[in-house]
Amino acid sequence: MPAIHDVIQVLEAIAPPVYQESYDNAGLIVGNPDTEVRGMLCCLDAIEEVVEEAIRLGCNLVVAHHPIVFRGLKRLTGANYVERTVLKAIKHDVAIYAIHTNLDNVLHGGVNERIAQRLGLTDCRILAPKQVMQAGIWHFAEAPANELGQALAALPHVRYHVQGDRWEVRYPTGSATSVHALMAAHGGQLWSLRPDDLPAEQIGSGLVGHLPEPMSETDFLDLLKERMHTGCIRHTRLLGKPVQRVALCGGAGGFLLHRAIASGADFFVTADYKYHEFFDADNQIVIADIGHYESEQFTTELLVEIISRKFPNFAAHSTSVRTNPVNYWC
Repeated sequence: MPAIHDVIQVLEAIAPPVYQESYDNAGLIVGNPDTEVRGMLCCLDAIEEVVEEAIRLGCNLVVAHHPIVFRGLKRLTGANYVERTVLKAIKHDVAIYAIHTNLDNVLHGGVNERIAQRLGLTDCRILAPKQVMQAGIWHFAEAPANELGQALAALPHVRYHVQGDRWEVRYPTGSATSVHALMAAHGGQLWSLRPDDLPAEQIGSGLVGHLPEPMSETDFLDLLKERMHTGCIRHTRLLGKPVQRVALCGGAGGFLLHRAIASGADFFVTADYKYHEFFDADNQIVIADIGHYESEQFTTELLVEIISRKFPNFAAHSTSVRTNPVNYWC
């Protein structure tokens, strides 16, 4: 049986943790990475009911898209759903790992590619590519001060991941001087330096692709409703044009609207739009808000597939718990 760190290695080969956004908390949240995995349960949200399901199935690893701990916890008293989930996981030796915006930010094997596959899109590319990046690994004889992480996070598009005395930093080539000076000032010894594993066009936010054939706006809305298993789509005014180029972003993608318009997309499929933000479409594109859970729900099966390909004899399950906190009366 693989250990937790073996499973993590497979997942992070597709979505390295340094690709996560600075506000995120992806990674191993609860558990010991050296523990042998008896079974794995994949989900969108690692809430209390999912941990209970893992216990019933004999799974001691929950792999989620959304981190259950997003901000720092100051106490564990069971006062809210986050604390109760973490307490239950610890009590029953269930590890929780999250692979969030790092899985959003890769073209191949990521969240947005799975949505594109559901919709039958072809010729897909990243909607907002990251800058050309380098990757460096530094080692420290002594743990550096907390200010190092804060200073790195303050640099644009710099991502880092810490494992013991090993700091892996990915940064735009234009920031190399600043990054290297920071690491040296805190006692870091550069161990390796190379171009980033993925070319810039395969790293970034959102995705744009093409339908095999143009279709009407109402036919596309029907397709979206059927393929994404959503009973309700909020959208802006239809423009009376055929739909062929589609931009999308799983989860809250409103920050990419200008990119979607610039790409020439006919539709922008995403979630979490507020009332006034719909006006920003300005008759240049149709925004289709299909719901946050609905846009990312197939990430669960994606995670199972990734693990099952590497460990074919390993018990990897999709949760049967519908974790969507939003309910609809239609």
